[in-house]
Amino acid sequence: MHLKAARQPLLRGESMKEFFIFITSNIAFDAAFLSWFIAQVIKMIITLVTEKTFDIRKFMNSGGMPSSHSAFVAALAICIAFKDGFASTQFALAAALACVVMYDAAGVRRAAGEQAKVLNKMMDAWEDMEPEFMQMQLKEILGHTPAQVGAGAVLGIVIALIFMLA
Repeated sequence: MHLKAARQPLLRGESMKEFFIFITSNIAFDAAFLSWFIAQVIKMIITLVTEKTFDIRKFMNSGGMPSSHSAFVAALAICIAFKDGFASTQFALAAALACVVMYDAAGVRRAAGEQAKVLNKMMDAWEDMEPEFMQMQLKEILGHTPAQVGAGAVLGIVIALIFMLA
């Protein structure tokens, strides 16, 4: 057994799929991770364009357009569907996980963010509160609008299709 020479996939005519398997050699996880990463970069770009400021914290924050959680689980589910089939138990599990994550992002987490906005306004109005409570600010952007979840899911599906069909 001998070691393989350093790989140069595009120069040797190998497929794009092999070129993009770069993290774990698990195509489903790699596609999901890349989808999450691209969604986070898009959030930073949107912030740069709309607010004219570069905010590196947007890369790790939840909330915003597009949903990186939705992109991750959608890509994972689609890759599993292509690899194991739409009728497989693995796809059923991945699809169920994707539905729970996306529902949570657009429902529960979004509602928690809306409640945080109300509580922050209430705290601004109460001047006689204890000083340590006056300094607290709750995170208001926790979840996503349905459009943000949908955009994340579409991003994940597109990345998964690129991985699986390339």
